Amino acid sequence: MTTGAARPIRLGIVGARAAAETHIRAMAHLRGSRAEVVAVAAATRASAEAFARRHGVPVALDDYRALCERPDVDVVDVACPNDLHHEVAIAAARAGKHVIVEKPLTGYFGAEGEQIEATPREAMLAGALRNADAVLDACRTAGVTLCYAENIVYAPAVQKLKRLIEVSGATLLDLRAEEAHSGSIAAYSRRWRTSGGGSLLRMGSHPIATLLHLKHWEGRLRAGRPVRARSVFADTAALTRLPQVAAEPVAYLQTGWLDVEDWACALITFDDGTRGTILASDVSLGGVKNLVTAYMSKGVAQIAINPNTGMQLYAPDPSVWGQEYISEKVETRAGWQFPNPVEHWMRGYAEELTDFVEAIGEGREPLSGGDLARETVAVIYAGYLSAATGRRVDLATVAPVRA
Repeated sequence: MTTGAARPIRLGIVGARAAAETHIRAMAHLRGSRAEVVAVAAATRASAEAFARRHGVPVALDDYRALCERPDVDVVDVACPNDLHHEVAIAAARAGKHVIVEKPLTGYFGAEGEQIEATPREAMLAGALRNADAVLDACRTAGVTLCYAENIVYAPAVQKLKRLIEVSGATLLDLRAEEAHSGSIAAYSRRWRTSGGGSLLRMGSHPIATLLHLKHWEGRLRAGRPVRARSVFADTAALTRLPQVAAEPVAYLQTGWLDVEDWACALITFDDGTRGTILASDVSLGGVKNLVTAYMSKGVAQIAINPNTGMQLYAPDPSVWGQEYISEKVETRAGWQFPNPVEHWMRGYAEELTDFVEAIGEGREPLSGGDLARETVAVIYAGYLSAATGRRVDLATVAPVRA
């Protein structure tokens, strides 16, 4: 399917909560001239209608299938809970629509009533890759573009790092990346059945994809082919379920995780022998942290996407700033805060949506597409297998790259 360059690309959004809010705000600079949001679908009509009123979307639906079949929709933006990502993406592709999928592309969700603790991690890895491949195959068969919404890839500081590597000729030797905060408030995140995993999947997908993207890019720059992840060694934990934490009279961290982890660390070995380390944590107070450090043969780069100290704000009382947005997932609005007046740009959301609209209009692959999405899923579930077995997992054996 192609879209006419003479008119704006028409999007339908599936989802009406945090991810959908982020996407529609990040495309504010595109709406009207290069993109239009023509419909939204959510789990309930009331939720869809409320979103439509907030953002001036003309059509509100309670069935994503109806949205996928609309002739006035060119692109389906999948911004719903994780367990629906692959289902909605496949339906959209089969309807001839281009697809934007929020991270993660998909995962392993099991069956209702399944005891996730007893499910072999090898089966989870295989199931997650089947779901990922089903999405990629549906898009390929339909001839539509798959855009993987990994915003950190598009962050200006990450793109600047790539330019610095290119002009310096430096080699990426030791990459480190982290996403952390005090825990998601989304109900679906508490259960494997709806989230597909805990912190390693839900937050780790950001730093993992960022490191994979940088090594893919470096490999193509130097040798014409991506440098891929060769093995994963990981550990996970449920730290807020420790008895000493549960006994504390005041809880500042989000709790109530049912069968998912709230802390994860993974060491990635790339096939050129270099290393990457990622940390994903729901036990970090003080707001969202998105950090990347690159140790190179000719220098070091430290990137603080969040918190960013371009603006520093102080108030003795949390009510001083009213309802004005300050920063994501901070536990109190009192004291020193670090608001970012251009957060959607700093975190790559605006650049991401711009690239997706342009890629679809031009009939090219986006910077963040299906290949990166699938390898991210492979690394995450190889990490779960490693954490369960206590051994390093060879990706070429358990998750070979698609031809």
